[in-house]
Amino acid sequence: MKNLIIPFLICFSISFIPQQISAQNYDNAVGIRAAWGFGGSFKHFFTEKIAAEAIVNYWNRGTLGFRYSRTRITALVQMHNPLPEVAEGLQWYAGAGAFVGFWGGNYSRYYEYNQTEIGVSGVIGLDYAFTELPINISLDWMPSLAFTGGAGFSANAGGIAVRYTF
Repeated sequence: MKNLIIPFLICFSISFIPQQISAQNYDNAVGIRAAWGFGGSFKHFFTEKIAAEAIVNYWNRGTLGFRYSRTRITALVQMHNPLPEVAEGLQWYAGAGAFVGFWGGNYSRYYEYNQTEIGVSGVIGLDYAFTELPINISLDWMPSLAFTGGAGFSANAGGIAVRYTF
């Protein structure tokens, strides 16, 4: 856990360094999200740099004799910073939030289980908004720490989102 705190604090501190301000070209975005499951995403900007994102994700997985599925609802607050020297419309972002998830499965049809997980997530990623199209694409990594229902650290979350902007 201590290994995650220092990188998060560095990213958070860097966001306060004065930079050329370049507003994103959308206020809201809604769309699909894939990787480590499939789902939907809604993002809303409160200011030029502060956004909130709600994510609903479904993951169904099965292997030899074992099958499980998970639905997770995540709410994140993100700090965005433009990268105009790389590409107009490109931003990097970092943030944190909380989630609640419901998952269950079975072993060889004999043992079934259902659990509810509650925890916190961090996020770091890139966000690109097309200037001529009402489309936004983001790519991120979202490590999480569940306090209940399979409690522990997990690094296997994140994804690619394609959203309609308005």
